[in-house]
Formats: sequence, structure tokens, C-alpha cells
Amino acid sequence: MKAKDQKEAENLVKDIQTYLSFRLGEETFATDVQKVLNILELKPITKVPHAPEFMRGVINLRGNVLPVIDMRVKFGMGKIETSVDTCIIVLNVAINGEEVMLGILVDAVSEVLEIDENLIEPSPSIGTRYKAEFLKGMWRNGEDSFIMLLNIDLIFSTDEVIMLQTKTEEAGEIVD
Repeated sequence: MKAKDQKEAENLVKDIQTYLSFRLGEETFATDVQKVLNILELKPITKVPHAPEFMRGVINLRGNVLPVIDMRVKFGMGKIETSVDTCIIVLNVAINGEEVMLGILVDAVSEVLEIDENLIEPSPSIGTRYKAEFLKGMWRNGEDSFIMLLNIDLIFSTDEVIMLQTKTEEAGEIVD
């Protein structure tokens, strides 16, 4: 009997995933905490000439040039003034089997959540401004609010990442 209970408990633990939630405007998103390397207070961001609009610029992170993506712009929300809560989440994103480190600018980091994978609902295929493949699903947070769980590896296309790497390398040459 105990072995069965232990097995059920192990299966339950396997279904629990940890996410870091953050806000963009009135909406809350979350990404797999295993992708998160660091959370930084907002620091000066150096603009990169001819970079796409969603690339806010680059920062120096322990001697490395890190591209910073404005997630509000990436999701079509438009830029706003930064606040005391604005921060940069440093992520490791997998693109075509290669790990790419980048920063995402968000309005505020909310909390770390442990979510039962069985409670994740599919994202609607219509009625959302975000591409369906960007969303892993939605998790009900309370009675009438949802947190959108991002599939962060799919948000940036291969072409965008190559361009980001090129612009980041160019910025690194300018900084040195």
C-alpha cells in the first residue's frame, strides 16, 4: 500500500512545473523557470543602430553583450515609460538546438508559481492577439483571471535570432 501511495506522490510531483510570472500592462504571463538565468533591475540600455523596433538595445552583463527585447513591442502593445518595477529577465532560449542568451524587458516580475500541468488549459486559437504557438496554454489564477504560459523558445524566429546576434556582435564591436 505504501509503495502505491509513494508512486502516486512521485507522479504528482512530475506534473508540477515551476514558472516565473511577469506583467505586461494588465496581462500576466509566465515562463518556465528553468529558462530564467537572472532577474536584473533596469540598467542603461545602449541603442543599436538599425535594430528592429522590438530590440531595445544591449546591456553589459558580466562582460558579455546581451540583447534586450522589449516584450511589450514584441507583443504589439507599444512602448511605455519605464517604472521602478520595470526589469530585465535574462533567459536562455533554444533556437534550432542552439542556446541563445537574451534579456526581455517586462513591466514587473510577479511571483514564482508551481503549476500542476494537468490544470493548464489550451490557449484559444482565436480572440487573442498573440500567436497560438507562442502560448503553451493558460492557467486559471483565481476565479476570473488567467496567466498565459509562454513557450519562450518559439517567440523568436530563427531569422530574428540571427539578426539579434548580428546586431549584438556589431554593438560589441562599437562598445570595445
